[in-house]
Amino acid sequence: MRSAPRLAALSTAALLVGGLAACSESSAAAGDEAEASGDSAPVTIEHAFGTTTIESTPERVATVNWANHEVPLALGVVPVGMAAANFGDDDGNGLLPWVEERLEELGADAPVLFDETDGIDFEAVADTDPDVILAGYSGLTQEDYDTLSEIAPVVAYPVAPWATPWREMIEVNAAGMGMAEEGEELVADIEREIADTVAEHPQLEGTSTMFLTHVDTTDLSEVSFCTPFDTRSAFFEDLGLSTPESVASVSTDSEQFSGTVTAERIDVFDDVDVIVTYGDQALVDALNADPLLSQIPAVQNGAIVLLPDTPPGTAANPTPLAISWVLEDYVSMLAEAADEAQ
Repeated sequence: MRSAPRLAALSTAALLVGGLAACSESSAAAGDEAEASGDSAPVTIEHAFGTTTIESTPERVATVNWANHEVPLALGVVPVGMAAANFGDDDGNGLLPWVEERLEELGADAPVLFDETDGIDFEAVADTDPDVILAGYSGLTQEDYDTLSEIAPVVAYPVAPWATPWREMIEVNAAGMGMAEEGEELVADIEREIADTVAEHPQLEGTSTMFLTHVDTTDLSEVSFCTPFDTRSAFFEDLGLSTPESVASVSTDSEQFSGTVTAERIDVFDDVDVIVTYGDQALVDALNADPLLSQIPAVQNGAIVLLPDTPPGTAANPTPLAISWVLEDYVSMLAEAADEAQ
């Protein structure tokens, strides 16, 4: 793996996600790596839509929705088809940089890219003739699941749409490939890398951090934020940060990924040390100029981590290849913000 280049400013750094492209460098073909696994078929996987049984080790792996393809790629398997990036793709080739880099490491061309701008392209998925379809982190509906199941066995999300933590995303997708053991090893590798990186920044420990989202600088009458069930906020715990009580108190529904508070109630965020959000200096200026939002401790102290809406900012949602790609820089930026909060 290569480390991400040092990013100079908050507006160009800070992301989280993804993971280690480590386990298996030797094969760029799904069949080769799947057959190397010690796991035995059939495999039965429980998920939100019931159970899926995969009778034999898949040789042709397809993925749909955001980032599921990063699991087979991290394990050395190139999918026969996967979703094209439809957010944060700064060069328009349908591949985020950490995915493009991994394909180069494997010496592989890009697989078939499914255009999901208007939803899953079922015909394109069927044309790749997959043995399994991975969607452990996804927004599948029952109808989507039923249609995909007519093509091949589907590994769906365990509990709720877009709520699968990165560890479980790896575990369920790897199990669907017949590579459960390799998936566990990948998780352990990423955990070690995170722990080693975070250990260099003790000021992160316990710092209460909120992910501010959907900020409209022309209308600051409401404040929206990600709940702990959103994978971006959940990743804060991996980095030693804590969830503000103000955020946790409104987050009782496991399918509620965001919350909103009116500006008149802004004093509820008196326990927020650090804010992470998408935006630039204009956003900071707007927060400082607002008579209510400027009272948030993180705003008063300038403890704000700004993410661009292009790479690396798009990696704020932790996925198996993006975590390593941005980890050192993201943690450094969070540490700088934590220093400001002191």
